[in-house]
Amino acid sequence: MTVTGLVKAEMMGEFDRTAPHYDRLVGLDPGYHAHLRSAARLVARAVGPGARVLDAGCGTGASTQALLSMLVDPEIVAVDASAGMIEVARRKPWPDSVRFVAAAIDDLPDLPDLPALGVAGTVDAVFAAYLLRNVPDPDTTLAALRGLLRPGGVLVLHDYSLAERPLPRLTWTAVCCSAIIPAAWLVSGDTRLYRYLWRSVREFDSPSRLRRRLLDAGFTQVAEHPAHGWHRGVLHTVTATAPPGPRGTAP
Repeated sequence: MTVTGLVKAEMMGEFDRTAPHYDRLVGLDPGYHAHLRSAARLVARAVGPGARVLDAGCGTGASTQALLSMLVDPEIVAVDASAGMIEVARRKPWPDSVRFVAAAIDDLPDLPDLPALGVAGTVDAVFAAYLLRNVPDPDTTLAALRGLLRPGGVLVLHDYSLAERPLPRLTWTAVCCSAIIPAAWLVSGDTRLYRYLWRSVREFDSPSRLRRRLLDAGFTQVAEHPAHGWHRGVLHTVTATAPPGPRGTAP
């Protein structure tokens, strides 16, 4: 595991400890849920009623709720490596078609007890909001997600990804230092996770690098969908398609 991977692994406890306060903190961003719904709408455009969807890195269920608001009768398996986040998510009311699983995304293809996912290569869509930036090895995670998607299935990534210009980086630092980190202190008395958030976004792929990573992973039809307002150049949704071929296999 890389040094960055070790740092991210050490942060798992912070995700667990922050879970009881997480919904209050993200709720302070007036665009947070609207942007999730906009990203989930891209999933809805690619699948029909009754689609089987993996919500990868579901946290406390905000992304799951966004999917439910946009899709027609979906079957959703919502997965997160943080047991604390999953515990909070499970306390909320959900239809029977939603199932929460505490597991690392990279382990999903090998888990024998997930009948809702069926076999590898049968998931219609993967929605991964604020996930790829937080995994030890993004390429390994993309390979795992691609193995779960059916041929032609869609992957929708939604995350902070700073455009290669000075202004987005300055904007992100200003927002973190003036709003996000102070709010975390007021709500939870702990800023470690949100200082990590600031650093991890600055170190993560630019939109162009993220598109290239997806292409290198074998995805096709990679497209970028930037956000608006102060999030422009900071928050991006990227869509990609699993290529046709044998289910769950690489070309």
